[in-house]
Amino acid sequence: MTRFNKQTEEEDTRPIVLLSGVDEDSLSDESDGLPVYSLVGCDSELFDRFIEAKRTGTSPLEVLTSHTAPGNYDGEDEVRRHRKTERDEDADLIEEATVGEPVTPVFSESPSYIVGGTMRPYQIQGLNWLISLYEHCINGILADEMGLGKTLQTLSLLGYLKNFRHIDGPHLLVVPKSTLQNWMNESRRWVPSLDAFVFHGDKETRAQLIQDRLRHVQFDVCITSYEMCLSERAALRRINWEYLVIDEAHRIKNEASKLAGIVREFKSANRLLITGTPLQNNLHELWALLNFLLPDIFSSSDDFDGWFASHSGRAQEEMVTHLRRLLQPFLLRRLKADVEHSLKPKKEVNLYVGMSEMQRLWYRTILERDLAAVNGLTAGKDGKNRLLNIVMQLRKCCNHPYLFDGAEPGPPYTTDEHLVFNSGKMQVLDRLLTRLKANGSRVLLFSQMSRVLDILEDYCVFRGYNCCRIDGQTAHEDRIEAIEDYNRPGSDKFVFLLTTRAGGLGINLATADIVIIFDSDWNPQVDLQAQDRAHRIGQTKQVCVFRLVTEHSIEEKIIEKALQKLRLDQLVIQQGKLTNVNKPLSQDEMLSMIRHGAEQIFTKNADEAKDGQNDLDIEELLRKGEEKTKEIQGKYQNVGYDDLQKFTIEAPSALHIEGSHEPIGNGGQMGGMLFLQPGKRERKGNYHVDTYYREALRIHPQKVKASKPPMPKDYISIHDFQFYPPRLQELMDRDVLAFQRAAEYRIPEGVEETEEEREKREADQRAIDTAIALNDAEIAEKEKLAQQGFRDWHRRDYVAFLRGVEKHGKNALRLIEIEGKTAADLEAYSQVFWKNLERLSDYEKIEAYLEAYDVKRKRDQEIQTILDNKLARHKKAHTPLHITYFGGKGKQFTEEEDAFLIEQLASIGIAHEDAANKLRESILHSPRFRFDWFLKTRTAGDLQRRCHKLISFIEREQREIDERAEPPKPRSRAVWIKDGNKRSAKRTRK
Repeated sequence: MTRFNKQTEEEDTRPIVLLSGVDEDSLSDESDGLPVYSLVGCDSELFDRFIEAKRTGTSPLEVLTSHTAPGNYDGEDEVRRHRKTERDEDADLIEEATVGEPVTPVFSESPSYIVGGTMRPYQIQGLNWLISLYEHCINGILADEMGLGKTLQTLSLLGYLKNFRHIDGPHLLVVPKSTLQNWMNESRRWVPSLDAFVFHGDKETRAQLIQDRLRHVQFDVCITSYEMCLSERAALRRINWEYLVIDEAHRIKNEASKLAGIVREFKSANRLLITGTPLQNNLHELWALLNFLLPDIFSSSDDFDGWFASHSGRAQEEMVTHLRRLLQPFLLRRLKADVEHSLKPKKEVNLYVGMSEMQRLWYRTILERDLAAVNGLTAGKDGKNRLLNIVMQLRKCCNHPYLFDGAEPGPPYTTDEHLVFNSGKMQVLDRLLTRLKANGSRVLLFSQMSRVLDILEDYCVFRGYNCCRIDGQTAHEDRIEAIEDYNRPGSDKFVFLLTTRAGGLGINLATADIVIIFDSDWNPQVDLQAQDRAHRIGQTKQVCVFRLVTEHSIEEKIIEKALQKLRLDQLVIQQGKLTNVNKPLSQDEMLSMIRHGAEQIFTKNADEAKDGQNDLDIEELLRKGEEKTKEIQGKYQNVGYDDLQKFTIEAPSALHIEGSHEPIGNGGQMGGMLFLQPGKRERKGNYHVDTYYREALRIHPQKVKASKPPMPKDYISIHDFQFYPPRLQELMDRDVLAFQRAAEYRIPEGVEETEEEREKREADQRAIDTAIALNDAEIAEKEKLAQQGFRDWHRRDYVAFLRGVEKHGKNALRLIEIEGKTAADLEAYSQVFWKNLERLSDYEKIEAYLEAYDVKRKRDQEIQTILDNKLARHKKAHTPLHITYFGGKGKQFTEEEDAFLIEQLASIGIAHEDAANKLRESILHSPRFRFDWFLKTRTAGDLQRRCHKLISFIEREQREIDERAEPPKPRSRAVWIKDGNKRSAKRTRK
């Protein structure tokens, strides 16, 4: 007889406390077999309704609406309600006195079966809480912050079952592959009385373990990974588990995933979920967890979602409060700051580094490679994918240019100083590690990219730093060896290289006190998990977290976005807002990130940037980093939920209207088109044989790059959109040539100069040699002309002006807003702009675009008027909106749905920049279509096509109305005379 069969024969002495409002008969085996869950001390009204819905087979919505208010009872309720008699009460008292009641043990100190050390007070409280869950037949969620010892608390519960309740198991622990050995080591260390084993390995090893261990249940605890649950589901399903424990429980929040489906098939008496990340307060994810813990009650996600969708405003807030009270008995979450006072708070510093010359070159090349996408001229899924690709390439460039094929000099490839000076981050990291090594610190170095770890590993070998490494391709045995080697007392390992995803979960590396985030993750929770590998129980030093951020690049926006998301997570959890905060990046948000810092990349002097990196002072960098980190963290520290939502940029819609060549809400393309102009064509190949081999073999040293020609201090960089007088450019050119002649400047010869290039260089040199300085009158004229242009108008102001004209028209200046510009500034610039439009280098293209948008704007106004007239006619006649379908209505949309679309589109405005998404939001929030699955699942594209069709119907209807309303044509004078004679004849006969 197997052990789990023996346990089923033993009498379970755990108390069963019924829910309020549910009698024993309703939950008996003869009814529906629902398990009984004790929710002592909580408001279980919400819980009762779902039980009643499950028992009666009705929707919780119907149960809710038909629920009798407290104090109102009908006759049948009066009959069923009765008081206990005195005899019954006496019998119960005698039974309690003689039989007694099972007592749940409460530990005040570390249990005796914990031999590897002493549990902390809050861990003992966690053990008591877990025991209470077990004794009351409740499944639970242990959600303590990462690093508070959830592993120990879980193992102590299993030790309690073995040593106090004499329940040996079997227990199944499903954990990430990277933490398998850690769980095994912790079990041996803390609760050696548990017979635990790791179920993992190749096919032959697993087959042997199944034969020796699983088939005869010769164990207490089976520790396995998610992958093994998928591969060996048949073997694991045969066993009736006492406890099913899932570590990193957020893996089953998606009930449609294969893992979530398989673990739900495992038979277990009790279930425990472990997660170190806070619940995201997404309704569907919350239902998935409740469904796993209480599958017989929360069986329908549609009922669960529908029950909350039926409430709004204050009613929904009350429902959230009920739900939180429902979760309270079986969810425990504590923070380090509240319970672990011996653990010093970690110190976080963002180190803002510059780019190397090679990085700047690659960064600029990436931006110029796909100008259409960078300028916002792409749309749809293809446009978004192109932007995502640019984002990825820019992030690679910020890390190290050697991530691009062909960037690293070679072959042959060498490990040399060029690994350091060709990346701004590597330059800072090199000096930072030197400082940390001298201070006796040990470092965890995280990156998202395994190829970055390749470069870092070569760097560590080059500098002589002993290191370990874990990434997604590291074998399980190698992971265990690397972790043990690093944590071994007296270990000489200085750096541990880890990928953020593979090495950020469940690994204890508290022997390190420094965490360096080489590149940040989009999800701030992932970076927090990585930091907590060192900032956890057992850490005796203060943990310092250094995050490397490339200044004036896309990484600054990524950090800002992560801080917004982290703050939004906190507010959502605190306020109980049922909102999905994990929204994907919109196209406009990606454009904003890509464009951030591009101006510095294209305009900043590369030599100045390089000099700044060479003169890097690590102490000064740390000081500035601390100041900037405090500044950016303080920016979001006190931001409210509503204000934080404004930071999100919504993508423009693509709602096309018949007769318009541009989509509704397609604003910003004109401005985006001018964001970045194509660069000049450059030679990229070297076809000279001798030079090629000289560079490949590095026989000849690299020549120093020629310095830029000298320029006068009062030189003005003139742009066509600033509308300086043409005469100023002529005077400036002469002044520059004279200045260079006075400086005895010689134009350097180019490498392998062609005949044409040589002739141009000589002509330019002759112009310098023969230059004549400006006289006093010309100098005065130059200074006067310099005051006549718009010197304080930069390209971003010019682009904003074009966007405003594109959106509102050239005669609606009052509606155009540009940061730092007053109405008078706009008026002055507008007058000069329209008078001198032909002076712009691409004025024909600008003029064509503005004319097209003017036509579109008039078309939008025309359609808006037709829709308003349509609604006004029906409102005046007090009749519901009716649409005349010419050629058939179609089978998909009903007339009620069509009427709603037209009403909402007219209310939102046909020219609204986000009309399609607004229209879809109106549908999702309308109670009229709460159960209209078809309409609620229509995409913006579906609504676009339907509105396009409906507008064509309404336009045709309006044309017919206009034709009927035309006055009759006036008849000729002869007809009037003839009719008059007829009437006179009739009067005469009378």
